[in-house]
Amino acid sequence: MAPVLEKQLPGAAGSGDNNNEDEEGQNLWSSILSEVSTRSSSKLPSGKNILVFGEDGSGKTTLMAKLQGAEHNKKGRGLEYLYLNVHDEDRDDLSRCNVWILDGDLYHKGLLKFAVTAKSLPDCLAVFVADMSRPWTIMESLQKWASVLRDHVDKLKISPEDMREMEKRMVKAFQEYTEPEDAIPSSPRRAPTSGEDEAIVLPLGDNVLTHNLGIPVLIVCTKCDAVSVLEKEHDFREEHFDFIQSYIRRFCLQYGAGLIYTSVKEEKNLDLLYKYIVHKMYDFQFVTPALVVEKDAVFIPSGWDNEKKIGILHENLTTIRPEDPFEDFVTKPPVRKLVHDKEINAEDEQVFLMKQQSLLAKQPATPTRGATESPGRTTSGSPRPAGRAGQPTITSSPMAAVKKPDPNMKAAGAANEGVLANFFNSLLSKKTGAPGSPGSGAVGAGVQGSAKKTGQKPGLTDVQAELDRMTRKQDSMVSANNIPQTENEA
Repeated sequence: MAPVLEKQLPGAAGSGDNNNEDEEGQNLWSSILSEVSTRSSSKLPSGKNILVFGEDGSGKTTLMAKLQGAEHNKKGRGLEYLYLNVHDEDRDDLSRCNVWILDGDLYHKGLLKFAVTAKSLPDCLAVFVADMSRPWTIMESLQKWASVLRDHVDKLKISPEDMREMEKRMVKAFQEYTEPEDAIPSSPRRAPTSGEDEAIVLPLGDNVLTHNLGIPVLIVCTKCDAVSVLEKEHDFREEHFDFIQSYIRRFCLQYGAGLIYTSVKEEKNLDLLYKYIVHKMYDFQFVTPALVVEKDAVFIPSGWDNEKKIGILHENLTTIRPEDPFEDFVTKPPVRKLVHDKEINAEDEQVFLMKQQSLLAKQPATPTRGATESPGRTTSGSPRPAGRAGQPTITSSPMAAVKKPDPNMKAAGAANEGVLANFFNSLLSKKTGAPGSPGSGAVGAGVQGSAKKTGQKPGLTDVQAELDRMTRKQDSMVSANNIPQTENEA
């Protein structure tokens, strides 16, 4: 009761107000400090790492560059570095996730020591990239890169207790998976018990997490747009893809891995891949269920799959059994070789020229054109007598048969015949015996005389006959000159 009476006193009222103000000030500062400490503890953790493995040409660098939002520029070989910007909208916080991409050549596997250490291993996510455009290489590639990561983890100086703790965390995450639409806080996939602290998780299957790496694993199949190409060009059928998927899913069970099919070309499942990565790395909320309907857009989160669900794919296999070897059913198509597959090497230029020179030296000398003509025989030395003056001389030298005929000779002869025909036709068109015409008297008298003797009507019959005779003579001369050409044409 005393404090109440003191508050009612005039002098004590001021001191009470001061005490209340001090308490409120202390409460305000404590609330600010508490909020700052809460925010600092709720910030996105830094130092997260994504390890990307895959063959050369599988599209692993292009895929991660697409998630980063940058264009892919090949910078070299070895160990490539990228980063993903992770933004938490609820907390308005931003962080960077390191991405290490190992080269497809096993020669560079020693560079993993710069990306993964014993301290950073618990903050890592392993991504194995498989190329769906070359499905016959998928299983061999997955086994190879999983072995590389396993060997590197074994070389790290991690205490057995820490490694066992990491493996238990992987088993717990796999067992506590719950469908997003059925997820209820504090209600993972567990057997019903009376108390939460005494809950017992369901046991794993026979082939589940048999190869526990202690870190989450994700299998990403790239270039899934090539499924249609495989069907058209290489006769892949529906059961081929079911068989491939069953093998990949059984591999995922062994490592407790998730599976997602992507396509950078068609931008398929890229956003889903990013959300699942940040969910596994930063515990972001993830609400996408498993997708197994479309053969080129499969998504199976870690913890969802089991042997019974994989057995559904086996029901569609008709020509092969599920336990048959992968490489016996998914084979590489034969390469279409060109006809000219043999390489031909050209010999040296000087060697070729020397061979040609030796061949020319062995051949007999060929007489030249001038040598074929006899020096002692000329046109004037022909045994035939020379013709009368004004008439062309026809020689029968042996060169007429040896000498190559002139291709223009026939055309020239035809032109000469045309000129002669035009000349004589012009003579015939003139009036015979016309006064004043040269030679009209003599020619007309001869014609009239012949007409009187034969009793025919005067005309141009004799003149026509004379012209025909002269024309035949010219034809015989031209044909004699064209003897070699005629023989060649025959």
